[in-house]
Amino acid sequence: MASLRQMIANKEFVLAPGAYDCLTAGAAQRAGFNAVYMTGAGVSASHGYPDFGLITMTEMVTVAGRMAASVDVPLIADADSGFGSELNTARAVRAYERAGVAAIHIEDQTFPKKCGHFENKTIVPAEDFVAKIRTACKARETPDFMIIARTDARAVEGFNAAIERGKRAADAGADIIFVEAPQTLEEMAAVPERIGAPCLLNVVWRGKTPEIDFETAAELGYSIVILPSILLKSVMGMSMEILNAAKTIGRHPVPPGDIGIKEGVAIASGAEWRTINAALDVPLA
Repeated sequence: MASLRQMIANKEFVLAPGAYDCLTAGAAQRAGFNAVYMTGAGVSASHGYPDFGLITMTEMVTVAGRMAASVDVPLIADADSGFGSELNTARAVRAYERAGVAAIHIEDQTFPKKCGHFENKTIVPAEDFVAKIRTACKARETPDFMIIARTDARAVEGFNAAIERGKRAADAGADIIFVEAPQTLEEMAAVPERIGAPCLLNVVWRGKTPEIDFETAAELGYSIVILPSILLKSVMGMSMEILNAAKTIGRHPVPPGDIGIKEGVAIASGAEWRTINAALDVPLA
């Protein structure tokens, strides 16, 4: 398996669906995607919290480690604003790196942070953000681990300020620049052109960024596209649909994408574990 750094160096377009546990991460890999994105909003929701920075670094790294171990493709993970000071950020870098994660993104929002497509965000001074990115880059222990600098300045100080922060983060050593929520197609096109470094595009369904197909994103020069809510929103929506159907019809409804017991076990890596121990190879009803 190529590392994320190799993929970026080889100009391989990276498309990473958002996942929040091992099951959704495995689904993304089985569907043929070449990377997986651990969504902080999804991890928060799966723990029963909104995306308000309530999940700790330890909780996030624990989930990231499980997910990284469950797939064979690179895992890109949300690391919020580094979980504190520059020292906290350095600790987070090493914790994610040792957990097997390929890259993390660190943002410039103040604490508590908000989803990038929420209103009324606030950001730290540019100097503080750049210093944190510089610290993150120094803290990593292996050359393959990548630092993604995310700026939310577009919604606070305007597009030009976001571009300037992206450039400064790249100069500080960030491998990839993530300008959150450009608001027009023209802005989306200008990010890679003006930054002059590998860039990440966040495609949030019904978010602030206009809809764009993946081929066009690649043609605009983006190295990575993440789809953070694609599984979270789908699972939430289908869960309510199937549960309401069960109440309405008074029996077990046919689930969307219906699968049997054998298929379910296979999706949960049952086939792999059966090859390890033949005693597990028992027939299923």
